Amino acid sequence: MRQKILVTGGGGYIGSHCVVELIEAGYHPVVIDNFSNAVREGDVPESLQRIEKFLNTQIEFHELDLLDKPGLEKIFTKHSFDAVMHFAGLKAVGESVEQPLRYYRVNLTGTIHLLEVMKSHGVRNLVFSSSATVYGDPQKLPIDEQHPVGGCTNPYGKTKYFIEEMIRDQCTAEKDWNAVLLRYFNPIGAHVSGQIGEDPQGIPNNLLPYVAQVAIGRRNFLNVFGNDYNTPDGTGVRDYIHVVDLAKGHIAALRKLKDSCGCKVYNLGTGTGYSVLEMVKAMEKASGRKIVYQIAPRRSGDVASCYADPSLAEKELSWKDEYDLERMCEDLWRWQSKNPTGFRNGTVP
Repeated sequence: MRQKILVTGGGGYIGSHCVVELIEAGYHPVVIDNFSNAVREGDVPESLQRIEKFLNTQIEFHELDLLDKPGLEKIFTKHSFDAVMHFAGLKAVGESVEQPLRYYRVNLTGTIHLLEVMKSHGVRNLVFSSSATVYGDPQKLPIDEQHPVGGCTNPYGKTKYFIEEMIRDQCTAEKDWNAVLLRYFNPIGAHVSGQIGEDPQGIPNNLLPYVAQVAIGRRNFLNVFGNDYNTPDGTGVRDYIHVVDLAKGHIAALRKLKDSCGCKVYNLGTGTGYSVLEMVKAMEKASGRKIVYQIAPRRSGDVASCYADPSLAEKELSWKDEYDLERMCEDLWRWQSKNPTGFRNGTVP
């Protein structure tokens, strides 16, 4: 019997790429999503419909919000899950500053419901989608897992930190619980098929989707927020990781749960930082197009540099990133050029 894995938020960018890796690794994913970050096609996310086609498979999907606890109970009664991968949540830093209560309600209450229903159904294995935002302003670089956490600069980061603490406390209280908390750095790129990728609704919050939209002609120019940071070219430096590498990290985390590992934390990054202008150049090369940008004032809450020390994941999960910057940008451009308006208007041949 294939292990059955519940994937919350499996219609979104990272969740959908993890669904692909789960299927390819021989797991049986059951996906729930409320369409807050997924494009609907009938009753199913378009991302999952496309995966079904290019993997020639069927994916069980339920439209469900984690705030609907009775609905969650029903799914757990219907299925016997080996583990849960928890991606569902609101995720825009700027929006979280403007709507903190909404972020706390959705992210924290939704997770409490999930943990309570897991507990009542005897499901004790969890992989949680956390974030490098839990580290706040880096006190040292590169950032390893021992770096202090909790000094978050926005409510989104605080929800990730609070959820980590809830899971940690639950694993301490009940020793048969196992959890792997994965702190992502900056996922970019897309599946090599060009069929699924990041499709921000509205103005992109992240650099690379915005750059790709400028290259395809959906946006006129890129605003580079600040060019006076203490970095080689004055623009912000971040650790970008291919979303497929990130997804493979989740498969490695699932395997780790089998060791009765308790609560473990790992960074998923490459350990290399690239500046905004280096990313612009890399996307110009991948797309063969000029990307127009202008320098704008710094954004509040942005740090100069942030990149991971990913060596613990390599040592304990036998996981390491495979794809370089050129490949990340090539795969992103393939997705963007095949899908100029994202999932909504079909794929260009």
